[in-house]
Amino acid sequence: MDGAALRELCLAFPGAYEDFPFGPEASVFKVRAPSGAGERPGKMFALSSLDLSPLRVALKCDPALAVQLRAAHPEITGAWHMNKTHWSDVRLDGALSDGDVRDLVEDSYDLVVAGLPRAHREALGWSRLAR
Repeated sequence: MDGAALRELCLAFPGAYEDFPFGPEASVFKVRAPSGAGERPGKMFALSSLDLSPLRVALKCDPALAVQLRAAHPEITGAWHMNKTHWSDVRLDGALSDGDVRDLVEDSYDLVVAGLPRAHREALGWSRLAR
């Protein structure tokens, strides 16, 4: 997966948008409810410098699953400059299939959306991990 495909994947989720709070080289993918559901800043679910080689992306991950994934896949490590309990860094050098990467990005999105207020989750049309 290349940077353009990662951007397209991240932006395909409801309410997802790209932001650059750390400068133009770091794409931060966030989610927020559509207007009218209450104005709150978006919550980050992915972070990547899309021009780097090899490409890497920081993703939110359930702590227990993160331990298992890191043990099974050397290309998944604790995310640099992030809480390593909750964020994993995934190297996209071809060792993981595009399907596996899609699943990890979707899991990150789901974890972040699950923490949003119910009205925001409903405005996004999200119900996957609804509480």
